[in-house]
Amino acid sequence: MGLLPVGVESLVRAGHQVLIEHNAGIASGISDVDYETVGGEITQNPEEIFAQAQMIVKIKEPQASEYKFLKKDQILFTYFHFAASRELTEGLLERKITALAYETLQTEDGELPCLIPMSEVAGRMAVHEGAKYLEEPMKGRGILLAGVPGVYPAEVTIIGAGVVGSNACKMAAGLGANVTVLDINLNRLRYLEEIMPPNVHTLMSNSHNIREAVLRADLVISSVLIRGAKAPCLIDRKLVSQMKKRGGDR
Repeated sequence: MGLLPVGVESLVRAGHQVLIEHNAGIASGISDVDYETVGGEITQNPEEIFAQAQMIVKIKEPQASEYKFLKKDQILFTYFHFAASRELTEGLLERKITALAYETLQTEDGELPCLIPMSEVAGRMAVHEGAKYLEEPMKGRGILLAGVPGVYPAEVTIIGAGVVGSNACKMAAGLGANVTVLDINLNRLRYLEEIMPPNVHTLMSNSHNIREAVLRADLVISSVLIRGAKAPCLIDRKLVSQMKKRGGDR
């Protein structure tokens, strides 16, 4: 959900009318009543909001089916990731809206206050999801990240030591996996060496080291970010085809 009840309350107090799509907060445990209690007005479908609102707050980027609802000079707050979609970029340029992408909003010191919390969640969830898909019932290799007495722990490779990568590293290391973190920033790697436990190893990121680490890994988490641009493809299909298979074979 893009706006919590506390945000609705603040906007209403400032004199704004706030429209909320019916059940928009359900997946986050927030009911329509919670929004109505603080002055929000519930609408039955998103089309009503697109038709009436001057500013729209959402999480997911507009879908192609929604372009037609956008109007000139509307303000739209959401995660856009324009660099990954030419269709989206051109579609919104045609609609002549004001698009504010959460992932590019910066403070004066260069921090990304909207992207960082999502990146923390993504890094931690990546390890949870990876551990799940390593399980045999999920058609994985049938191993635990931590291993068991007499069995090696899993090998986890993390490419990128930023917010996503460092949070994934904390989770994987805490679960007992052997973790290799790669990055092009040597100072960042030095920092992780100081704060992480002994089962975390750092490695300079280059094509050779990436290849070796990926082929050794049971779980690979790629977390490279280039601000305002599409992330590079560091692991191609050929390399993926050479990774460990079920049963331990390549």
